[in-house]
This record gives sequence, structure tokens and C-alpha cells, in this order.
Amino acid sequence: MGSDKPEGLFRRAFRGLAGDRDQQDAEVLQDFAQDCGARSITGCHDRELVTLYGTLRTITFSPRGGVPALEGELYDGTGTVKLIWLGRRRIAGIHPGSELIASGRIGVVDGDRVMFNPRYELRPTAAHG
Repeated sequence: MGSDKPEGLFRRAFRGLAGDRDQQDAEVLQDFAQDCGARSITGCHDRELVTLYGTLRTITFSPRGGVPALEGELYDGTGTVKLIWLGRRRIAGIHPGSELIASGRIGVVDGDRVMFNPRYELRPTAAHG
């Protein structure tokens, strides 16, 4: 038999609060993006030159065809794009939680948005506290 027992009040309340917090964070990111003239990630099309604003969720090092590549997942409250810096193993200031403005040509690879060697500007991470 399955575990069809009702969810507890505390668990429901906590899930609701966490969901509200995630939604609030997404809205704040979208507001900052709009304020700095950045596009929303979900509104970007293949081969378009764009400026994006968001928070790096993950950073990984994964060589591509024998070339070092630093990859970061940028989230702006609407979606994600993979930023890929070819020839780099690390970049000072680039780590999970960093907020930045990234500019470059967006592409779609295997259904995922990517941007190779974007220009970037690090932003203060405590901006929306």
C-alpha cells in the first residue's frame, strides 16, 4: 500500500513559506534585471545578442574537446542559461551565488540556452538582502 497519509500542518506551512520565498527571490531578480536593461532569459531567442542579469546557481569545470571550460548556470527568475568560458579553469569572483550582468550571443544546444565567452560584470550579491 502507498503512503497516503495526510501531510502535516507544519510541513504544508513550511513548504508554502519556502515557495513564497523562492517566488519573492525570483521577482526581485526580475526587477533588478529590468532596472539594468537586461532581457529575461525565457524571452531570448537563438543567435540573438542579449544582456542578462542573474545569479549563478552552479559552477563546474568540464573540458570540451580537450579545451578547459568553466561553466556556470545563470538564473534570472524566469529561466536559466549556461554561461561557458572556454580556455578557463577558474575566474576570480565567479562562484555559486555571484550576481552578474552577462552580455553575448545566446544559442540553443540540445534544447538548452547557452552563451559562450560572455562579457560579464560582477554585481554586489547583497543588493536585495
